[in-house]
Amino acid sequence: MTAVVLAGGYATRLWPITRHRPKMFLPLGETTVLDRIYAELEGLDRIDEVYVSTNERFAPDFAAHLADGPYDKPRLSVEETASEDEKLGVVGALAQLIDREGIDEDLLVIAGDNLFDFAVEDFLEYFDRRSGPVIAAHDVGSRERATSYGVVDLDGERVVDFQEKPDEPESTLVSVGCYAFPGETLSLFSPYLEAGNDPDEPGWFVQWLREREPTYAYAFDDAWFDIGTRESYLDAVSWYLDGDSQVAGSATVRGSTVGDDVHVMADATLVDADVERSVIFPGADLESTSVRDSIVDEGARISGFDLERALIGAHTRIPDDR
Repeated sequence: MTAVVLAGGYATRLWPITRHRPKMFLPLGETTVLDRIYAELEGLDRIDEVYVSTNERFAPDFAAHLADGPYDKPRLSVEETASEDEKLGVVGALAQLIDREGIDEDLLVIAGDNLFDFAVEDFLEYFDRRSGPVIAAHDVGSRERATSYGVVDLDGERVVDFQEKPDEPESTLVSVGCYAFPGETLSLFSPYLEAGNDPDEPGWFVQWLREREPTYAYAFDDAWFDIGTRESYLDAVSWYLDGDSQVAGSATVRGSTVGDDVHVMADATLVDADVERSVIFPGADLESTSVRDSIVDEGARISGFDLERALIGAHTRIPDDR
């Protein structure tokens, strides 16, 4: 079986933090969102190859990350586009990759900004028991939240309807960017695109596909986070730290309070600071400052200022005394 990890770029709503790093590289303790996926795929004997799909703009970032990592399976597969107006969309990129790499066996597709706690092996065992494509689905518990995702309607475990980002969702069960396609299904990507269907959102392909062959949902109750906003990233960090805090050995902490769900990275300095549910990147300097529900990027210097629900970009100075 072949796996594809969809590796996008920056997150608009995390721009001060991700403008110089793809969001998949955001840290979770000693690992990253993307490395969690790599590590799990590396350990699955049934996964023979792992393609990391990105475009030419972000390829150097992902190539460098792979070169520095311990993984043998992942290798880069670069879309033949560079500019935003040439974007293929998710479905278009998958179709191109399938053709470019000559993939004709069962295919696992995972969005690289996904943090989920179910075992991929369990998902694939469910796929083995079904005679068609399978999507992973999670109940987000809120119709308002469901409007941001592809909403799934089931008859038993079979997908009978799929609404992509509906204004008034029929349910709170949403697709989470993890798919398994039988090898014989891969030939349907080209006719879908040739018919002028939406090349971007995978949900439209799922809606089209389920009318042509039985499509199933693997519904799970484990944790899931879509890393794209400050809130979702901090939620993921809080889940990962489980109420603890993590302070790098090279960080300096004097006269400060480090509360729950805080990650302070290497060479950061906290003096007379009070930090709760936040991420402080390497080399950041906080003095006489309180930080709540915020992300402070590397090399930022904050003095005598209280932050709440903030995104502070790299090397920012508050006050700006340069």
